[in-house]
Amino acid sequence: MGKEIKLYITFFILFILNLSLSRAQITSPGSAGSAETSYPVFQATDSIFIFCSQNGMTKSGDLQVQTSLEGTKTFLWEKYNPETTVFEFYFSESTANQQSVITGLEEGCYRVTVKQGETSEIYRAWILTDQISASAKVAGSNCESFILEGSFTTEPMIYYDLADNTQLELIRDIKAQWKEGQVVIAGVLSPQIFNPPFSDTEYTLRIYDQFGCETNSTVLYQSVVTKAEFSADPQQGEAPLTVNFNNQSKNGDQYEWFFFRDLDEIKKESENTLQPVDSIMVVAYDQNPVYTYENSGTYMVKLVSKNISDTLTCVDTTYLEDYIIVDTSFVAVPNVFTPNGDGTNDLFVVKFWSMKSIKIQIYNRWGKRIHYWKSDDVRGFEDTYTQTVWDGRLGGRFASPGVYYYVVEGMGRDDKKRKAHGFFHLFRDKNN
Repeated sequence: MGKEIKLYITFFILFILNLSLSRAQITSPGSAGSAETSYPVFQATDSIFIFCSQNGMTKSGDLQVQTSLEGTKTFLWEKYNPETTVFEFYFSESTANQQSVITGLEEGCYRVTVKQGETSEIYRAWILTDQISASAKVAGSNCESFILEGSFTTEPMIYYDLADNTQLELIRDIKAQWKEGQVVIAGVLSPQIFNPPFSDTEYTLRIYDQFGCETNSTVLYQSVVTKAEFSADPQQGEAPLTVNFNNQSKNGDQYEWFFFRDLDEIKKESENTLQPVDSIMVVAYDQNPVYTYENSGTYMVKLVSKNISDTLTCVDTTYLEDYIIVDTSFVAVPNVFTPNGDGTNDLFVVKFWSMKSIKIQIYNRWGKRIHYWKSDDVRGFEDTYTQTVWDGRLGGRFASPGVYYYVVEGMGRDDKKRKAHGFFHLFRDKNN
């Protein structure tokens, strides 16, 4: 009978205790997150407040209890000792305030008893430290890809069943994230990165959990790849055409330029043989070559950029987006010439381009040659009129108005003979 009374009293006390705990107002303003206990035996649920470890340094915990009791009261704080399985004195204060705060707390379970006369309120909460450390490195780097290899370690977050002192672990949901700058590039611990960047790049491994605790580790990827890029200026004009090639490659050590022969020439040669045709005209190794196309045609250019290290050579190849077009030869002669000083058509000019050699002769109506110009290596006109002109004077005097005859002969840089002949009129009157 006595045992039954004792058991009844025990259950009644636990019932009253749980009523008090159900009204608990214990908080932790400085915590990163919180969870709840899952005691197998102890018939209650307590809050667990999580504090993050930053670079091995743990932020001190804090707890605050709030009560509705008014007037002077006592706040008795105790800390659970898992070795003795009892709560031991930690701090006490008597105050008329309706809250009490303790700071600088280490891990463990804290209990506070708020007492005013015969009235008591009991609250409990756990402080646990969330410790995560991470390490990042680059592995398996080659010309196609590399691996960001991440790892992390954690310390178990331990609390105890207050009824039988069973050790329990708070389970965390730990995730990994890789970032390049502020951009997330992967959500796994060790991703393989394809299309590596062409410059040294920092990557940050972030390890975090549901409580808001995280740690970061940064690794530098040292680029071994290159990107071939270039531009050409000009890409079209008369022969001889001098083209400046601007190397815009990224992360290259050595460069090879392949200047192809005229496209039509290659096609024509290929039609007459089953053997491979050598399509390369010149190979250069300059950083920014300057090449002069002597003959008319359509030309392609290829650049090979190389990044060379002790164990690896990475190569990238690119072609000029458009062809180099070297104009075919052409001769144009005007049929009217008005050297009257009005600023329009005052000079007789012969327009030609992509010519290798040219000879210009002008005759009067009686067949006498009055002007002659010849060059066996025409260069530098670049789509302009030839500087060889007749100003309409003969021996310092104006030539007579009338009909004159011209003959133009030459060899184009497309290896075609060019001829032009005919009459032109010389007018002197400004009204004509």
